Amino acid sequence: MSIPVNTPEISALRSRVESVFGQPLQTHNTFIALVDAVDAALKEHLSESTLERLWGYSTRGAEAVSVRTLNVLSRYAGAESWKDFCAILKTFSPVESEEFSGESVVSARLQPGAHLQLGWLPDRLVNVIYLGQNRFVVEKSLNSSLKPGDSFECLQIQAGRPLYMDHFLRAESDIETRYVAGERSGLTSIKLL
Repeated sequence: MSIPVNTPEISALRSRVESVFGQPLQTHNTFIALVDAVDAALKEHLSESTLERLWGYSTRGAEAVSVRTLNVLSRYAGAESWKDFCAILKTFSPVESEEFSGESVVSARLQPGAHLQLGWLPDRLVNVIYLGQNRFVVEKSLNSSLKPGDSFECLQIQAGRPLYMDHFLRAESDIETRYVAGERSGLTSIKLL
């Protein structure tokens, strides 16, 4: 039996596996390391090519994944099985949908060159410049791992919500990743400078 890879539960499982593993899965070597970690923890073997397809890293992609693979990954993530992982999500996950009316900035409404200051807990302040086409670059950073020159895409920035950055590039790198700021408490401030 197979499950379509685009289900929200599989997305949650991927996130949980990365959390347990301790790093995002973004290179061939990290997938090999995950295979080794799963084998060491559970004495179960998964193919790195299967994992690469499941995570969307492989150009071959995947439309579905076997329940066996999901069972192994669920056990690695701390559940007894895929079914148990899904039950835990339903029991302990907060409601994921609601109306939102807080302060927000829509990227498409900004003029290129606009400056924003973003803040989040515990004491992070980052100034960004809007480049156009939903793209921002970090100008100044205080107490954050973001550095001047880092850049990212974002359609909307909302107070009280995490800032999810797509196509995130470190200034010194050409490898795109994703980045989230204020994951637990959301952004505490948004100022147009």
